[in-house]
Amino acid sequence: MTETWIFPDWPAPPQVHAAVTTRQGPGISAPPYDRFNLGLRSGEAADVVDANRSALQQALALPAAPRWLRQVHGVNVAELGPLRSADEPQADAAVSHIRGTVLSILTADCLPVLFCADDGSEVAAAHAGWRGLAEGVLEATVQQLQTPAARLLAWLGPCIGPASYEVGDEVRAAFMARGANAAACFMSTRPGHWRCDLAGLARQRLAATGLTRIHGGGFDTRADPRFYSYRRDGARSGRFASLIWLA
Repeated sequence: MTETWIFPDWPAPPQVHAAVTTRQGPGISAPPYDRFNLGLRSGEAADVVDANRSALQQALALPAAPRWLRQVHGVNVAELGPLRSADEPQADAAVSHIRGTVLSILTADCLPVLFCADDGSEVAAAHAGWRGLAEGVLEATVQQLQTPAARLLAWLGPCIGPASYEVGDEVRAAFMARGANAAACFMSTRPGHWRCDLAGLARQRLAATGLTRIHGGGFDTRADPRFYSYRRDGARSGRFASLIWLA
């Protein structure tokens, strides 16, 4: 693990490549965005973000420009190939079996989840904020992949940790409506408020699909200065990227 990049530690096949950016990449963002904001809708000038995205492609020697999504905290899953236009599909997850297609998820406290087939035939990436996670974005991603869940691997990227993530009753209720086991991922702090383990909830939801080879986790974006955090930095927080592709 370095200050500039995080490379997932998981037993993915050799043709599966993945990386996570940090605030300290080779970009040109100015404060409060540090150097490497990659989010077009974060308030920073589009030309600066575009330059950072170009620097990302060059620094990691990506086989193509990343396929960015217009994320809306939903459950839509886009099936993507090579970039043919500047359009960003409105979706919160993407899958691909085409080599050289770089899938990308932007976050600043929400949970990025990367997937791959154990034979290296396809990959996926999902954006799981609490709303999308509760509504089933991870299940929708697993369903969209052609590989059976038992032959998939997942890696949980940097998200806000339970010690930093206090939510209201409505968040807990949304998960409890899907299963009583969600209670294990909430700890009461004061009336109507709970500490929420977003990564723990994701592990539960993935395991219920039959996907049990789950790696990663253990981050806290709010407490870790390497990452952007909306809870810590407010509306002018930047975004970092989680990327996966088939070489």
